[in-house]
Amino acid sequence: MFAHFALIKPAWHFPVILPVGGWAIPVHPVCNVLAYFLGFQFYLYLKKRSPGPAYSWEQNAWMLVGCIFGALIGAKVLAWLEAPGLYWALRHDPNFWFGGKTIVGGLLGGWLGIEMAKKAMGISSSTGDLCVYPVILGMCIGRVGCFLTGLSDNTCGTRTDLPWGIDYGDGIPRHPAQIYEILFLLTLGWVLWKVRARLTVPGLKFRWFMTGYLAFRFYIDFFKPHWTLFGGLSGIQWGCLLGLIFCAYSLMRLYEQPTTEPAHA
Repeated sequence: MFAHFALIKPAWHFPVILPVGGWAIPVHPVCNVLAYFLGFQFYLYLKKRSPGPAYSWEQNAWMLVGCIFGALIGAKVLAWLEAPGLYWALRHDPNFWFGGKTIVGGLLGGWLGIEMAKKAMGISSSTGDLCVYPVILGMCIGRVGCFLTGLSDNTCGTRTDLPWGIDYGDGIPRHPAQIYEILFLLTLGWVLWKVRARLTVPGLKFRWFMTGYLAFRFYIDFFKPHWTLFGGLSGIQWGCLLGLIFCAYSLMRLYEQPTTEPAHA
């Protein structure tokens, strides 16, 4: 039974299209909108229950601006590094340059953008813990969209003979890398919730989330088709390594601090 599971064609065809009022709407943008909306609503809910420091409207606005622009720039830069040959070959096509983004680049860029905004305003307290669970929720929803989009999303895995391989329409059973990521994110969120009493220094939860996710992405990208930037690694994997180095340094600095504030939700 399971030996032939990978060869069974799915009940739907990739990419999944939603027929709405006579319109054919790709499922990926729908999932993206839901990811941003539900993730932000979850963040607002947690923020109301948070015992952390309150910031002014202006401070929140500048941190949001730093996050958005940092994430956009980071997502694009790492996307270019992920497939430099392809982007260079299509360098005269403006539509191609505006397309493509990476979650790793978005996370690292958004983090850097917020830190730059906080430094400019003289804010030293950590603001990332409240984002962890909303980000996990949004990423899981987004990856559902990636999975249902199929091959064109470039997030499918390489060929596999494992019984859960998925045929995305080209007749090749592949690693469902998007499903692996969803399962990992849910597990990571559960672990962080179980050990929350130990994460007493503000900022630890966010940094452990980033450490876990970057390590996972570094590993799972060996099972995904990618351009090799150098050293046998892709641009995303190099971004993960740099991010992990910074996370290790940041965690070391946080663990050196005395426990003075309760951990955020």
